[in-house]
Amino acid sequence: MAASVAPCYLGWDFSTQQLKVIAIDEQLRVIYEDNIHFDKDLPEFGTHCGVYVHSDKLTVTSPVLMWVKALDMILEKMKSSGFNFSHVRAFSGAGQQHGSVYWKEGASQILKNLSPDLPLHQLLKACFSVRDSPVWMDSSTTSQCLSLEKAVGGAQHLANITGSRACERFTGNQIAKIYSQNPEVYAQTERISLVSSFAASLFLSAYAPIDYSDGSGMNLLQIHDKIWSTACLNACAPGLEEKLGHTVPSSSVLGSVSPYYIQRYGFSPDCKVVAFTGDNPASLAGMKLEEGDIAISLGTSDTLFLWIQEPTPALEGHIFCNPVDSRAYMALLCFKNGSLMRERIRDDCASGSWDEFSKALKCTIVGNNGNLGFYFDVIEITPEAVGIHRFNGDDNKVPDFPKEMEIRALIEGQFMAKRIHAEKLGYRISYQVSTDCVLFFSTYCCLATASNLPEPSLVNG
Repeated sequence: MAASVAPCYLGWDFSTQQLKVIAIDEQLRVIYEDNIHFDKDLPEFGTHCGVYVHSDKLTVTSPVLMWVKALDMILEKMKSSGFNFSHVRAFSGAGQQHGSVYWKEGASQILKNLSPDLPLHQLLKACFSVRDSPVWMDSSTTSQCLSLEKAVGGAQHLANITGSRACERFTGNQIAKIYSQNPEVYAQTERISLVSSFAASLFLSAYAPIDYSDGSGMNLLQIHDKIWSTACLNACAPGLEEKLGHTVPSSSVLGSVSPYYIQRYGFSPDCKVVAFTGDNPASLAGMKLEEGDIAISLGTSDTLFLWIQEPTPALEGHIFCNPVDSRAYMALLCFKNGSLMRERIRDDCASGSWDEFSKALKCTIVGNNGNLGFYFDVIEITPEAVGIHRFNGDDNKVPDFPKEMEIRALIEGQFMAKRIHAEKLGYRISYQVSTDCVLFFSTYCCLATASNLPEPSLVNG
């Protein structure tokens, strides 16, 4: 690719399955993009979908050096393509939420003295006390979650402090597990990063602080005060505050890119590193959501996220600090029975055809004459429920619906649940959305799963 000829900005995404980079110019036009797919491009690490699923089927980790080597590879690809790093004015990025990285004693000195003659993964291979990082898919910390909730006075009180009840994938509970099972490893750890702050640290050649927004997904941060909760820290491990460092607003400029990148790749000494954050907060910022907006990402799991001003933490869902406005908040809800559930009903009721599915949806009336269903083939996250539950207009449970009614019951039930749980977290609909808009959006949801359409978002209700 031809070299940049004007100032540009980079965005990095350290996600579960790949490392991605995009460059934009000052008119927000994409001038470069590339990726490193972990399984395909780094087969020596032996991951599947970017992770290791351990024998207990609960523990899920990723090798830290794989992420570092992926950064080496993508920077070399950019260099070989003729990309001109000297034109990069600033960059930031996102990391998969809830993953954590454990820097070994002495790692900070190694970071400060990187030789530009060697790739980063060779220089940092001895820098991590935990070789394989726990990631968001891990669910092995049930006992630690129960202990944390008990220590602070219960699940709801923990949610009031940190924005969420204790979650197995959240970093505080992962740290508690490492401390309880491997206290010597914990003692050898001088800094604990999230994947986002770890990525920023690589570019700074110094430990980057955790930002407010990603930090609020740890069960450790007081979301109202933006400081670590002493009660939560003490419940997880001793001396934890020092290992975490201080937190900063998500838009903070952390400093300039380190000399390693200036000498090895030709970055400008004036290139700034802006705080990295989690992938979900980055989505809210990237979609330019504002107060009153709501967005729904449709996938294997459906994710709803929204901007709120006055949060009401609950036992279901999560409240994070807002990455755009430190005075506001971000609510997130995850629904496990997403596209796979819609596909199953499509197969059962529409002969596997999205066209037939859409026709059935259009030929039934909004409200479905009071017939409603809740569909959970696998145990749901929000709420914690399983099974198929159908109710007729008299609120009596029934064993089945006609096919067209089943399709509308599924779609209306899914979106009703999203609205109900969003309102529990503090969302308020500012005006009534038209029936046609809801019908269009519901139809779009069905089609998007099969047609590779852009992820839809329903704004202002």
